[in-house]
Amino acid sequence: MKNNLLSKHAKSFNWAGFFLTKETYKKCSFLYDFCRTLDDIADEVTSIEVKKKKFLDFKNNFINKNYNNQIIKQMWALIERFGISIEIIKDLLDGIESDLKEIVQLNSNKDLLIYSYRVAGTVGLMMAKILNVQNQNALKSAIDLGIAMQLTNISRDVVEDSKNNRYYISHNFKSIRETLKTADLFYESSFAGIKEIPFSFRFSILVARRIYKKIGHNILKKENIENYNNSGKIYVTNFGKIIQTILSIYDLIRLLLIKPQDHLRDKEHQIINEEINLNERF
Repeated sequence: MKNNLLSKHAKSFNWAGFFLTKETYKKCSFLYDFCRTLDDIADEVTSIEVKKKKFLDFKNNFINKNYNNQIIKQMWALIERFGISIEIIKDLLDGIESDLKEIVQLNSNKDLLIYSYRVAGTVGLMMAKILNVQNQNALKSAIDLGIAMQLTNISRDVVEDSKNNRYYISHNFKSIRETLKTADLFYESSFAGIKEIPFSFRFSILVARRIYKKIGHNILKKENIENYNNSGKIYVTNFGKIIQTILSIYDLIRLLLIKPQDHLRDKEHQIINEEINLNERF
């Protein structure tokens, strides 16, 4: 479990991964390796021209199934085994490519929602496929969890992103608070769908959900933009992760008691559907 990008770079997800079987963790780490490789291209400290070339090289190698690249080989194995729609991958690639500009600026809540779907809702959807989720409401909930986590990331990284000329939301605490409020709506809508995930996988997802949601709460504790700007990277301590893991036991019990629900964020999914046909991704 230690010699992969997931264990090195995604501490919250890796913590939750301890509650998966080794085989399932391995599959999830293959997905993470693919996504992380794309993220690293976009985040590399170099010129936009170099980033675009590296991105196009990787994209072409992926499309052409260049199995000399182990990460691409592993990703195609997941796609073929679990029936992951290639349209989902295209959405992810579109999201990454949108970051390959001198200045990145989102101008509306719709732009923010669609961007968050492309770079993270897609990952939630692919993860659900790997966990053998079939129920459509559960797949929608997987998208919601990905979007919620991305909105949390954006809220946490405003200072770092602005240094790289990326302006997903405004650099003020009101905007950060509103973004986290939206994230909480997506965290809530993701909950009921977890009931449709095979039981052996549910706890790991609940733990990841709890820990990421806690990051947002820790951001809000900064209370104003001055404290936020001076806080550095905001995260959940290992002790905090233990607390959130214990609280996830309560979530697991609560999940057993609730009845199946209709999807809560259909309005937001309709906004995404104006540009992306989500039904083709299920």
